[in-house]
Amino acid sequence: MKYLQRLGKSLMLPVSIMPIAALLKGIGYWIDPTGWGIHNPIAALLIAAGGAIIDNLPILFAIAVAMEMSKKRDTEIVLSALACYMMMTTILSSKCIALMLQIPEYAVDLAFHNTQSAFIGILVGLIVAISFQKFDQKRLPQFLAFFDGKRFASIISIGITLLISLIFIDIWPMCYHFFIWFGKEIANFGPISAGIYGVLNRLLIPTGLHHALNSVFWFDVTGINDIGKFWGTISGGVKGVTGMYQAGFFPVMMFGLPGAALAMY
Repeated sequence: MKYLQRLGKSLMLPVSIMPIAALLKGIGYWIDPTGWGIHNPIAALLIAAGGAIIDNLPILFAIAVAMEMSKKRDTEIVLSALACYMMMTTILSSKCIALMLQIPEYAVDLAFHNTQSAFIGILVGLIVAISFQKFDQKRLPQFLAFFDGKRFASIISIGITLLISLIFIDIWPMCYHFFIWFGKEIANFGPISAGIYGVLNRLLIPTGLHHALNSVFWFDVTGINDIGKFWGTISGGVKGVTGMYQAGFFPVMMFGLPGAALAMY
Protein backbone atom coordinates (compact mmCIF):
# COMPACT_ATOMS: atom_id res chain seq x y z
CA MET A 1 0.00 0.00 0.00
CA LYS A 2 2.80 2.44 0.88
CA TYR A 3 4.51 1.73 -2.43
CA LEU A 4 1.30 2.45 -4.35
CA GLN A 5 0.77 5.62 -2.33
CA ARG A 6 4.26 6.79 -3.24
CA LEU A 7 3.51 6.08 -6.88
CA GLY A 8 0.36 8.16 -6.66
CA LYS A 9 2.27 10.94 -4.91
CA SER A 10 4.89 10.95 -7.65
CA LEU A 11 2.16 11.56 -10.24
CA MET A 12 0.91 14.59 -8.34
CA LEU A 13 3.79 16.87 -9.37
CA PRO A 14 3.22 16.74 -13.15
CA VAL A 15 -0.54 16.75 -12.62
CA SER A 16 -0.24 19.87 -10.45
CA ILE A 17 1.39 21.69 -13.37
CA MET A 18 -1.64 21.09 -15.59
CA PRO A 19 -3.74 23.97 -14.16
CA ILE A 20 -1.01 26.35 -15.34
CA ALA A 21 -1.24 24.86 -18.83
CA ALA A 22 -5.03 25.02 -18.74
CA LEU A 23 -4.89 28.66 -17.62
CA LEU A 24 -2.56 29.61 -20.47
CA LYS A 25 -4.72 27.83 -23.03
CA GLY A 26 -7.93 29.21 -21.53
CA ILE A 27 -6.70 32.80 -21.73
CA GLY A 28 -5.54 32.15 -25.29
CA TYR A 29 -8.95 30.81 -26.30
CA TRP A 30 -10.60 33.76 -24.55
CA ILE A 31 -8.50 36.23 -26.53
CA ASP A 32 -9.19 34.47 -29.83
CA PRO A 33 -12.31 32.28 -29.36
CA THR A 34 -12.87 31.67 -33.07
CA GLY A 35 -9.39 31.36 -34.57
CA TRP A 36 -7.59 29.84 -31.56
CA GLY A 37 -4.44 31.81 -32.28
CA ILE A 38 -4.86 32.38 -35.99
CA HIS A 39 -6.12 35.93 -35.54
CA ASN A 40 -3.99 36.97 -32.57
CA PRO A 41 -0.26 36.33 -31.96
CA ILE A 42 -0.61 36.60 -28.17
CA ALA A 43 -3.37 33.97 -28.18
CA ALA A 44 -1.21 31.73 -30.37
CA LEU A 45 1.69 32.12 -27.92
CA LEU A 46 -0.42 31.26 -24.86
CA ILE A 47 -2.15 28.28 -26.50
CA ALA A 48 1.17 26.90 -27.76
CA ALA A 49 2.78 27.37 -24.33
CA GLY A 50 -0.03 25.52 -22.55
CA GLY A 51 -0.11 22.81 -25.19
CA ALA A 52 3.62 22.20 -24.79
CA ILE A 53 3.03 21.12 -21.17
CA ILE A 54 0.03 18.91 -21.88
CA ASP A 55 1.56 17.31 -25.00
CA ASN A 56 4.74 16.37 -23.12
CA LEU A 57 3.07 15.18 -19.93
CA PRO A 58 4.41 11.59 -20.33
CA ILE A 59 7.98 12.93 -20.10
CA LEU A 60 7.07 14.75 -16.88
CA PHE A 61 5.56 11.50 -15.56
CA ALA A 62 8.78 9.61 -16.31
CA ILE A 63 10.98 12.15 -14.52
CA ALA A 64 8.66 12.64 -11.52
CA VAL A 65 8.14 8.90 -10.93
CA ALA A 66 11.87 8.20 -11.24
CA MET A 67 12.80 10.86 -8.68
CA GLU A 68 10.02 10.21 -6.18
CA MET A 69 10.15 6.40 -6.24
CA SER A 70 13.96 6.34 -5.93
CA LYS A 71 13.85 8.89 -3.07
CA LYS A 72 16.74 10.73 -4.68
CA ARG A 73 17.16 14.20 -6.18
CA ASP A 74 20.04 13.67 -8.60
CA THR A 75 20.49 15.05 -12.09
CA GLU A 76 21.61 11.60 -13.22
CA ILE A 77 18.13 10.27 -12.48
CA VAL A 78 16.52 12.99 -14.57
CA LEU A 79 18.89 12.39 -17.47
CA SER A 80 18.41 8.62 -17.25
CA ALA A 81 14.62 8.93 -17.19
CA LEU A 82 14.68 11.26 -20.20
CA ALA A 83 17.12 9.03 -22.10
CA CYS A 84 15.16 5.85 -21.37
CA TYR A 85 11.87 7.49 -22.33
CA MET A 86 13.26 8.73 -25.65
CA MET A 87 14.82 5.33 -26.34
CA MET A 88 11.68 3.34 -25.58
CA THR A 89 9.33 5.60 -27.54
CA THR A 90 11.73 5.61 -30.48
CA ILE A 91 12.08 1.81 -30.52
CA LEU A 92 8.30 1.39 -30.30
CA SER A 93 7.59 4.02 -32.98
CA SER A 94 5.94 2.86 -36.18
CA LYS A 95 8.98 3.83 -38.26
CA CYS A 96 11.41 1.79 -36.14
CA ILE A 97 9.01 -1.18 -35.91
CA ALA A 98 8.67 -1.19 -39.69
CA LEU A 99 12.47 -1.31 -40.06
CA MET A 100 12.91 -4.10 -37.51
CA LEU A 101 10.06 -6.24 -38.86
CA GLN A 102 10.92 -5.45 -42.47
CA ILE A 103 7.37 -4.40 -43.32
CA PRO A 104 5.87 -1.20 -44.78
CA GLU A 105 5.15 1.48 -42.20
CA TYR A 106 1.44 1.51 -43.09
CA ALA A 107 1.25 -2.20 -42.15
CA VAL A 108 2.51 -1.60 -38.60
CA ASP A 109 -0.04 -2.21 -35.85
CA LEU A 110 -1.99 0.86 -34.80
CA ALA A 111 -0.62 0.49 -31.25
CA PHE A 112 2.80 1.73 -32.39
CA HIS A 113 1.52 4.93 -34.00
CA ASN A 114 1.25 6.72 -30.64
CA THR A 115 3.53 5.32 -27.95
CA GLN A 116 4.15 8.64 -26.19
CA SER A 117 1.59 7.86 -23.52
CA ALA A 118 1.37 8.35 -19.77
CA PHE A 119 1.65 4.56 -19.33
CA ILE A 120 5.08 4.49 -21.01
CA GLY A 121 6.20 7.48 -18.95
CA ILE A 122 5.21 5.82 -15.67
CA LEU A 123 6.82 2.52 -16.69
CA VAL A 124 10.11 4.20 -17.59
CA GLY A 125 10.07 6.13 -14.33
CA LEU A 126 9.71 2.90 -12.34
CA ILE A 127 12.54 1.23 -14.29
CA VAL A 128 14.91 4.11 -13.56
CA ALA A 129 13.86 4.33 -9.90
CA ILE A 130 14.44 0.61 -9.26
CA SER A 131 17.79 0.70 -11.09
CA PHE A 132 19.08 3.57 -8.96
CA GLN A 133 17.80 2.02 -5.74
CA LYS A 134 19.64 -1.23 -6.45
CA PHE A 135 22.81 -0.20 -8.28
CA ASP A 136 23.80 3.41 -7.56
CA GLN A 137 26.25 2.21 -4.87
CA LYS A 138 27.71 -0.58 -7.00
CA ARG A 139 31.49 -0.58 -7.21
CA LEU A 140 33.27 -2.03 -10.25
CA PRO A 141 36.90 -3.14 -10.71
CA GLN A 142 39.47 -0.32 -10.79
CA PHE A 143 39.84 -0.28 -14.57
CA LEU A 144 36.05 0.21 -14.87
CA ALA A 145 35.76 2.64 -11.95
CA PHE A 146 34.58 5.42 -14.26
CA PHE A 147 31.34 3.48 -14.82
CA ASP A 148 30.50 2.58 -11.22
CA GLY A 149 27.99 4.20 -8.90
CA LYS A 150 25.33 6.35 -10.53
CA ARG A 151 26.74 5.82 -14.01
CA PHE A 152 26.37 2.07 -13.56
CA ALA A 153 22.76 2.56 -12.45
CA SER A 154 22.13 4.62 -15.59
CA ILE A 155 23.62 1.87 -17.75
CA ILE A 156 21.46 -0.74 -16.02
CA SER A 157 18.30 1.35 -16.51
CA ILE A 158 19.07 1.79 -20.20
CA GLY A 159 19.71 -1.95 -20.57
CA ILE A 160 16.45 -2.87 -18.83
CA THR A 161 14.55 -0.33 -20.93
CA LEU A 162 16.04 -1.83 -24.09
CA LEU A 163 15.05 -5.34 -23.01
CA ILE A 164 11.49 -4.31 -22.06
CA SER A 165 11.16 -2.37 -25.32
CA LEU A 166 11.98 -5.55 -27.26
CA ILE A 167 9.44 -7.50 -25.18
CA PHE A 168 6.86 -4.77 -25.75
CA ILE A 169 7.13 -5.24 -29.50
CA ASP A 170 5.07 -8.40 -28.92
CA ILE A 171 2.94 -7.51 -25.91
CA TRP A 172 2.31 -3.77 -26.41
CA PRO A 173 -0.32 -4.32 -29.15
CA MET A 174 -2.24 -6.60 -26.78
CA CYS A 175 -2.01 -4.06 -23.94
CA TYR A 176 -2.97 -1.20 -26.23
CA HIS A 177 -6.01 -2.93 -27.69
CA PHE A 178 -7.08 -4.03 -24.21
CA PHE A 179 -6.97 -0.40 -23.05
CA ILE A 180 -8.98 0.61 -26.12
CA TRP A 181 -11.53 -2.12 -25.44
CA PHE A 182 -11.77 -1.22 -21.75
CA GLY A 183 -12.23 2.47 -22.46
CA LYS A 184 -14.82 1.89 -25.18
CA GLU A 185 -16.78 -0.64 -23.11
CA ILE A 186 -16.97 1.77 -20.20
CA ALA A 187 -17.79 4.70 -22.49
CA ASN A 188 -20.63 2.75 -24.12
CA PHE A 189 -22.64 3.07 -20.91
CA GLY A 190 -23.07 6.79 -21.59
CA PRO A 191 -23.72 8.86 -18.45
CA ILE A 192 -23.49 5.69 -16.35
CA SER A 193 -19.86 5.34 -17.45
CA ALA A 194 -19.09 8.71 -15.85
CA GLY A 195 -20.63 7.37 -12.63
CA ILE A 196 -18.56 4.18 -12.80
CA TYR A 197 -15.44 6.24 -13.41
CA GLY A 198 -16.27 8.55 -10.50
CA VAL A 199 -16.75 5.63 -8.09
CA LEU A 200 -13.48 4.00 -9.16
CA ASN A 201 -11.73 7.34 -8.86
CA ARG A 202 -12.88 7.77 -5.24
CA LEU A 203 -11.99 4.18 -4.34
CA LEU A 204 -8.44 4.55 -5.70
CA ILE A 205 -7.67 7.79 -3.86
CA PRO A 206 -6.24 5.99 -0.76
CA THR A 207 -3.70 4.26 -3.02
CA GLY A 208 -2.99 7.34 -5.09
CA LEU A 209 -3.63 5.36 -8.28
CA HIS A 210 -6.65 7.48 -9.21
CA HIS A 211 -4.27 9.55 -11.34
CA ALA A 212 -3.50 6.47 -13.44
CA LEU A 213 -7.26 5.93 -13.89
CA ASN A 214 -7.67 9.60 -14.82
CA SER A 215 -5.10 9.22 -17.58
CA VAL A 216 -7.26 6.55 -19.25
CA PHE A 217 -10.24 8.88 -19.57
CA TRP A 218 -8.66 12.33 -19.60
CA PHE A 219 -5.77 11.74 -22.01
CA ASP A 220 -5.10 9.89 -25.23
CA VAL A 221 -4.43 6.46 -23.70
CA THR A 222 -7.51 4.66 -25.02
CA GLY A 223 -8.71 7.25 -27.50
CA ILE A 224 -11.20 8.95 -25.13
CA ASN A 225 -9.00 12.03 -24.52
CA ASP A 226 -11.73 13.91 -22.66
CA ILE A 227 -9.57 16.96 -21.92
CA GLY A 228 -8.17 17.27 -25.43
CA LYS A 229 -11.58 17.00 -27.04
CA PHE A 230 -13.14 19.33 -24.46
CA TRP A 231 -10.56 22.02 -25.19
CA GLY A 232 -10.82 21.38 -28.92
CA THR A 233 -7.13 20.65 -29.38
CA ILE A 234 -8.19 17.52 -31.29
CA SER A 235 -11.33 16.74 -33.22
CA GLY A 236 -14.01 14.29 -32.16
CA GLY A 237 -15.75 16.14 -29.35
CA VAL A 238 -19.50 15.56 -28.98
CA LYS A 239 -21.70 18.20 -27.35
CA GLY A 240 -23.26 16.88 -24.17
CA VAL A 241 -20.87 13.92 -24.03
CA THR A 242 -17.33 15.28 -24.14
CA GLY A 243 -16.30 16.56 -20.75
CA MET A 244 -18.50 14.25 -18.67
CA TYR A 245 -15.45 12.58 -17.10
CA GLN A 246 -14.45 15.97 -15.71
CA ALA A 247 -17.90 17.37 -14.89
CA GLY A 248 -17.98 16.07 -11.33
CA PHE A 249 -14.74 17.88 -10.57
CA PHE A 250 -15.99 21.33 -11.56
CA PRO A 251 -17.79 22.10 -8.25
CA VAL A 252 -14.72 20.90 -6.31
CA MET A 253 -12.42 23.11 -8.37
CA MET A 254 -14.77 26.10 -8.21
CA PHE A 255 -15.33 26.05 -4.47
CA GLY A 256 -12.14 24.30 -3.35
CA LEU A 257 -9.93 27.34 -3.93
CA PRO A 258 -11.87 29.82 -1.76
CA GLY A 259 -12.39 27.09 0.83
CA ALA A 260 -8.66 26.33 0.93
CA ALA A 261 -7.83 30.04 1.08
CA LEU A 262 -10.26 30.48 4.01
CA ALA A 263 -8.74 27.51 5.83
CA MET A 264 -5.23 28.90 5.34
CA TYR A 265 -6.41 32.29 6.62
